[in-house]
Amino acid sequence: MLTILFLGTTTAQAAYSQLAKHAGIDHKKFEVIVKKIVKVESITGDYHVVNKKSGAYGRYQIMPQTARLYTKNLGIPYSQWKLPINQDRIFHAILKDNIQALKINNIKITAFTIYGSHQQGSGGFNVIMKNKKLTKQVERNIRNNLPEKLRRTDSSRLAMVWKNYWEGKFA
Repeated sequence: MLTILFLGTTTAQAAYSQLAKHAGIDHKKFEVIVKKIVKVESITGDYHVVNKKSGAYGRYQIMPQTARLYTKNLGIPYSQWKLPINQDRIFHAILKDNIQALKINNIKITAFTIYGSHQQGSGGFNVIMKNKKLTKQVERNIRNNLPEKLRRTDSSRLAMVWKNYWEGKFA
């Protein structure tokens, strides 16, 4: 059992080390970023927490429709996506794709941009960062990911308010 636990940890560390290299970030700094994401998403890192409002699940608060896409791509049966090892695999794949999207869109890779693209999806995040016109879906996602007191922000300032709020959290 201890060997399996050690191999799982070593494999996860190697995967994060690869992602850090892909992102151009020191692997220890990258691990801190991942820990911050987990703390924001599930507070305790619980693999079984459910967001009753959005339906997001687990340690990384993965949306079921996102899980469906990634399980197909990773060859994981959809019925098994909630297993901790599969959540880790899906999150790793999401991070890899988001880092690639940040690079393609010439967005600097930082703790904030990695988290922002996780929270909003790479497409929604690109809309926010490039100051493009918000779709109704992106606007709804932004509002849902702000504290109650900021949700009533005028649409013309909404992306800026969201960006300032979350940049402050990941500074």
